[in-house]
Amino acid sequence: MGSRLVEQLGVDNVAGTAATALADRIRALILDGRLTVGERLPSERALALELRRSRSTITRTYGLLEADGYVSRLHGGSTRVTLPHGRTAAGADADDDAIDLSIASMDSTPGLYDATVRSLPRLAALRGTSGYSLRGLPELREAVAQRFRDRGAPTSADEIIITSGALNAVNLILTAIGRRGEKALVEQPTFPHALEALHRHGYRPVPTPVDVDGWDTRHLNETLLGTRPHIAYLIPDFHNPTGATLPDDERSRIVTTARNVGTHLIVDETTAELDIDRGWTPAPMAASGPNVITVGSMSKIAWGGMRIGWIRAERSVIARLLAVRPSFELGTALLEQCIAVELLDDMPALTSHVRRRLRAGRDAVERGVSGIAGFRMPSTPGGLSAWIDIGAPLSTSLSLAAREHGLVLPPGPRFTTGGVLERRLRIPITLPPERTTEAMQRLALAWEDVRGGAHSRTHELQHTAVI
Repeated sequence: MGSRLVEQLGVDNVAGTAATALADRIRALILDGRLTVGERLPSERALALELRRSRSTITRTYGLLEADGYVSRLHGGSTRVTLPHGRTAAGADADDDAIDLSIASMDSTPGLYDATVRSLPRLAALRGTSGYSLRGLPELREAVAQRFRDRGAPTSADEIIITSGALNAVNLILTAIGRRGEKALVEQPTFPHALEALHRHGYRPVPTPVDVDGWDTRHLNETLLGTRPHIAYLIPDFHNPTGATLPDDERSRIVTTARNVGTHLIVDETTAELDIDRGWTPAPMAASGPNVITVGSMSKIAWGGMRIGWIRAERSVIARLLAVRPSFELGTALLEQCIAVELLDDMPALTSHVRRRLRAGRDAVERGVSGIAGFRMPSTPGGLSAWIDIGAPLSTSLSLAAREHGLVLPPGPRFTTGGVLERRLRIPITLPPERTTEAMQRLALAWEDVRGGAHSRTHELQHTAVI
């Protein structure tokens, strides 16, 4: 089995590459977060064998990276990923005029202020309690359960836990049921931070392809049957980043297959309410079987600053989650829970606002894409972003060049397990139209640089979170 570094690089992509260019490719992987700080890299000898290059070329490559502070090497020991001293998190030293397309999230709903005011008496009534909320407020759990019932999945409040966001929910699930060394089926592409969580918990990702036209469900089912993964992480509604939606009949088939092979399905519904004009509403995968653990969030429909998420699972799983949760947190903030109760009480207003904002953002991206030669925007009926085909395998180069124009832009491979999908870019449809228009103009300039062979300064690319 090859190293993760070579999986990310791709043997064919670096064939015949000189040491300087190879070091640049590895540096880009580090700065884009596809290689993590502290991660152990292959030895010089092992990497030379995998890439079919001379030992001296690899020694020179690692030496260049070490000189710039991107790896640390112990004589006769390991080589590990580092970052140069003084380098800060993404955006911390960026130009104030920079536009960050790594964040696909809208500003707050207009109803947030009023919901906050209405929530204060509810919060005041809780002052006599300890203030800790391991399960979540009963009224909020009931409101979330009602959303599932309204969509066709019978659910009780006892099958809900309130969490501090969806990613917190994923990490809680993996802490409770995870098994290091096991396989995890993941979509390719998928949400990068979910991939990182799986790696952190010791899983070995097994990819199944998704594109703007949907899933290769035959591949997905055969992979479940053939590899029998311990868990599968899926985003069936307005998939992040492709925007695809899994059909109802395929949902039930996948749930049945997973149940038969003993796979826990972790279904991320963070984007499920982001409908613009899909024209139909699928049933939740949770309606098809008890082996589905569903994760949801308020962050995309209300505001990212509200760290409210939830888990829906059968009661035995809920018990396991509650048993491990105190080891890293004692519940979710009560004020945010009280606000969420008020917001969920008026879902039509929330979804109406989301639809208007996303439609305006989508139209702005579409106008911008139409003006860039070779770019193609697929049908985008909802979700956070458009999964753009740029017409050539230059996504990472474009991401690097975009920095020169004040644009933070994660490349397509950031959403994959193996450094592939260099023809793709995720462009958020969540920014205000005027900001999107400016971003697309900068993107067009960066694309001109790439096509003209301009050299991007890779040392200026920060490690970016992708939201």
